[in-house]
Parts: sequence; C-alpha cells; structure tokens
Amino acid sequence: MRVRLLDATIDCLVEYGYAGTTTTRVADRAGVTRGAQVHHFPTKTDLVTSAIRHLAAKRAEVAMAEIDRLKASADPVGDALQLLWEMHQGPVFSATVELWVASRTDAELRAQMAVVEPIATSSLVEFGKALLPDHSAHPEFLHAVYTAMDVVRGILIASWATRDQTELEARWERGRRHLILLFEALMQPTPSR
Repeated sequence: MRVRLLDATIDCLVEYGYAGTTTTRVADRAGVTRGAQVHHFPTKTDLVTSAIRHLAAKRAEVAMAEIDRLKASADPVGDALQLLWEMHQGPVFSATVELWVASRTDAELRAQMAVVEPIATSSLVEFGKALLPDHSAHPEFLHAVYTAMDVVRGILIASWATRDQTELEARWERGRRHLILLFEALMQPTPSR
C-alpha cells in the first residue's frame, strides 16, 4: 500500500504539479482510502517528500547495479555521465523540481526537502566514489560530482521552455564533453599526490 501511495504521489506531482497534488487525489489514484493514506503519511508534505526519498533510493540502486559495467568500460567517466543524464529523465526529476519550486514559499516543505535532498545527492556521490575510488579523495572530487549534477539539472530545466529534443541532446553532448575534461583533469596525477 505504501508503494502504491508513493507511486501515485509522483504521478500526481507530474500531472497536476505540487499545488494540484492533494492527499485525496493521491489516495484515489492509489486505490486506497483517505484513512489508509493518513495512517501511512499524516500530511501532504510527508507524502511528497517520502515519495521523492523512495524514488531516490530506487535511482541509487539502478546506478549501483551498473557499477561493474561502467568500471569495465573504455570510457567509464563518459558512460557514467550518460547514466546520470538518463537517470534524470522522466517523471522523477519533474516531480523533484515541482517540490524544489514549491519549497521556495512553503516553509514546512522546505524543511523536509532540506533533509531529503542531501540524502538523494549523497547516493550519487557514493556512486562516484565507487566508480573512481582512486580519485575520490581528491579535494575537488565532490565539487566535480556536484557540478555534473548541476549541469544535468540545469540543461533539463532550461529545455522545458523549448521542448526541442535536438537542441536538448546537443546541449547535453556539449556539457558532457566539458564534464569529461573536468574529470580527466581531476584524475591526472599531481606531484603532491
């Protein structure tokens, strides 16, 4: 029942936005009573942030399942960046952005998102450390991972204004090339290391 509620929440966030996502609408879509929904998630904020936390965990599992393939790749950094891009496609990212925007003016949601967002981000950082263990101690490693996430998210958000798939792919390829250069520079041996 919890998973049905969480999946229905994401569907509602994507379809109706945060303002249009109501606990009644989510319960109806999940096929459960309002009482059952309240039992599991007392407030709308609990419901939506739990849904994002749930999906972030699933996203981390997908990434970690790819780690051996990526380590064996001729281009592990480029392929890992492509996986990051693919993981940000679809309704999960759209729902997350809905919550980021809504949290700007909703203090309760902002407080919850302040807890959820670092959890979601840390799973991607851990993935990067597992992929590149010899370089993860570099003082700029964490910044490089955050920059990769910022590039992916920024390109996707900006693409909503045009919906031009060709332009979107071209922007991603340009960003990806520059991110590869960043990681390659980070992976170069230095005299102090």
